[in-house]
Amino acid sequence: AKDYQDPPPAPLIDAKELTKWSFYRALIAEFIATMLFLYITVLTVIGYKSQIDGNADPCGGVGILGIAWAFGGMIFVLVYCTAGISGGHINPAVTFGLFLARKVSLIRAVMYMVAQCLGAICGVGLVKAFQKSYYTKYHGGANVLADGYSTGTGLGAEIIGTFVLVYTVFSATDPKRSARDSHVPVLAPL
Repeated sequence: AKDYQDPPPAPLIDAKELTKWSFYRALIAEFIATMLFLYITVLTVIGYKSQIDGNADPCGGVGILGIAWAFGGMIFVLVYCTAGISGGHINPAVTFGLFLARKVSLIRAVMYMVAQCLGAICGVGLVKAFQKSYYTKYHGGANVLADGYSTGTGLGAEIIGTFVLVYTVFSATDPKRSARDSHVPVLAPL
């Protein structure tokens, strides 16, 4: 006997979603979460670049580890805040993966991706509006490949990283996981 219940696949096209306030609430959540994610993370990268620009002190800014914590911390907080409203996708790759697995309908997937892209544009637009000189000087916080790495290597790393992100989302939301092993045992050593 199975100790889990597989949810039914989402309908490919569910026009009834367009009549529900919860659908629009989810779109707003995805928009705001993606906007906040890009705003904070791009500001962190620009701030780091401005702090190391001409500064010999390696501890003079947040550092690479601080950037990683900003990205990871923002995703953690925003997924936690939006998971009950929209599922906490925040990334079109996650939404697309969940659509392919029939966890969301085509209408929801497309509208989530539109909201996420608009949120990203607005988040970076806010950075540019508030920090125009730094935004221009540091090319919008864009990262570049380190010397010795080709564009193909960078693309491969992005593909693998995106796969790991989507795989993690699928693993965390798998209905086959029982309640006893669905969370990391943080307090186990105690």
